[in-house]
Amino acid sequence: MYPSVQTVVPRDDYTLDITFNNGESGVLDMKPYLDFGIFSRIKDYKSFEKVAVAFDTIEWESGADLDPEFVYDKCNRLNRL
Repeated sequence: MYPSVQTVVPRDDYTLDITFNNGESGVLDMKPYLDFGIFSRIKDYKSFEKVAVAFDTIEWESGADLDPEFVYDKCNRLNRL
């Protein structure tokens, strides 16, 4: 089982500051995904910054969301346990 996302804060460079419920935190770079499928909806920064924690992961108002395993695996964690 993967840790749940506790907080998410968008940065102006299309990265996300994320903290997990296990005490780890890190940065998720979304730039490589902005040209694919539903993620093209968040290519506009006004849409990108409307990210929120939903259940145990993150989602955007546009309907885009990420699997919690993806978030944890792809996040460049700053403090690994």
